Amino acid sequence: MNRFAALLDRLAYESGRNAKLRLLTDYFRSTPDPERGFALAATAGSLVFANAKPGLIRALIAERTDPVLFGLSYDYVGDLSETVALMWPTPAGPGPGHNQPPPTLAEVVERLQNVGKSELPGLLARWLDGLDETGRWALLKLITGSLRIGVSARLAKSAVAALGPLQPDDIEEVWHGLEAPYEALFAWAEGHGPRPEADDPAPFRPPMLAHPIEDGDFDALDPSAMTAEWKWDGIRVQAVAGRRPDGRFVSRLYSRTGDDISQSFPDLADALQMDAAIDGELLILREGRVQSFNVLQQRLNRQSVSPKMLVDYPAHIRAYDLLHLDGEDLRPLPFRERRARLEAFVAGLAEPRIDVSPLIGFGSWDELAAARADPGSAGAGEDAGAVEGCMIKRADSPYVPGRPKGLWYKWKHDPFVIDAVLMYAQRGHGKRSSFYSDFTFGVWTGEEGPGDLVPVGKAYFGFTDAELQELDRFVRRNTVNRFGPVREVVHAPDQGLVLEVAFEGIARSARHKSGVAMRFPRVSRIRWDKPPGEADRLPTLERLIARHETGQARSA
Repeated sequence: MNRFAALLDRLAYESGRNAKLRLLTDYFRSTPDPERGFALAATAGSLVFANAKPGLIRALIAERTDPVLFGLSYDYVGDLSETVALMWPTPAGPGPGHNQPPPTLAEVVERLQNVGKSELPGLLARWLDGLDETGRWALLKLITGSLRIGVSARLAKSAVAALGPLQPDDIEEVWHGLEAPYEALFAWAEGHGPRPEADDPAPFRPPMLAHPIEDGDFDALDPSAMTAEWKWDGIRVQAVAGRRPDGRFVSRLYSRTGDDISQSFPDLADALQMDAAIDGELLILREGRVQSFNVLQQRLNRQSVSPKMLVDYPAHIRAYDLLHLDGEDLRPLPFRERRARLEAFVAGLAEPRIDVSPLIGFGSWDELAAARADPGSAGAGEDAGAVEGCMIKRADSPYVPGRPKGLWYKWKHDPFVIDAVLMYAQRGHGKRSSFYSDFTFGVWTGEEGPGDLVPVGKAYFGFTDAELQELDRFVRRNTVNRFGPVREVVHAPDQGLVLEVAFEGIARSARHKSGVAMRFPRVSRIRWDKPPGEADRLPTLERLIARHETGQARSA
């Protein structure tokens, strides 16, 4: 456990991607099985311990420290694992097993996977008693599943690939269907074992991604060699099904990162009676019309779905591509051929919950730009409000995992932009735990006059490190109220701070006091020059919603 803790500690303080990659690769190369396999699972986010919850950790520390002191410390540090690791008291004397070495990572994982709920508090307390601060921090990070060390699952898999001649996409191709401690995977990566083969009839396949298109790209691209289709405002999914050896179908719905989300969408999973893999967009359709992303969110991340929700929020897949059909891997084929196979397959499937995303007809980039600006008149019809741009794909492109250059591009709508007033700030997590970095902002009610300030969103990125320091300084100097970890800052027409906020979408929402919900808001500029009284107003946002619903251009 100590060696894994040292790895996490170094990763947390290392900012460069290549340096993190070297640290991980060196660890995997020098650490034996099964220890390195469980470290890979932890950094890739593949470990889940059902009974190890933050509430258990809070209960343990509450038994050993002053709760008021802990609350103040947690507010300052901003991270539960770090706060408990620092405050955990050193045992007064030798306890049972005091002369035993610290547990290995493999021992910790195996015990946590098998221990009963009633035994867990005592087991965790004994481990914490026997570890130093870094070891305690790493243990708590591990069991809560919140490492926050700047390592993505992709980076962890890239480190495995770097052990030999493999590419990260090679690891992605076999990843789903394997389980920790991944001994066969490491043997293959190091060149002394065969490629692991999973017998899953409905596996996830690494997705192909697009590059944002830039103005200069159009000069190098021939419109006649490209196709275009709408980019829908849902979530990218893979709908996969296949037969077991006994003939029964297995069907799954995967997110773009390979998470199995079938339990949230049993209506779709049950409809996948096919031997195929579809790449598409998950949407909610009501009476044939695509609903906003805000509506789709009602179905996301649910452990179970009620019959009423299945009726009120009917799920739908709008298909982009066909990756596999009746035992044949279609990914090496050119897009135009996969597209033709997709259209024929979906037509033969005759499943009302699945349709094909229409292509956009164009002969020049100017024609495509006009369609992008007015999708309602270019084939999207009443669904124009759910279009967030278009995808441009080479007609001869194979389906290649990752983000290859020159094959697929995304041309999203320009973001909405408003001026809003900073109202509240909260401490961040991880590296930002010492800064106020989560900002709630609002706009004024009424068309004119004083009005009231109503919150409309929250943003925690878009600013530079230097700007974060300036924002944190403003929050500390202009706090007028405190609510636990949240500070209210001055926000009056003549006092406060205006933030220029960019966001990708906006919809009506009964869950929010303002009646609106933004998608992907971010701070695009700090308006030190602008008085809060000149910030935008709620009717402006309501007009944006109305225009967005009709698919009109985004200029305010």
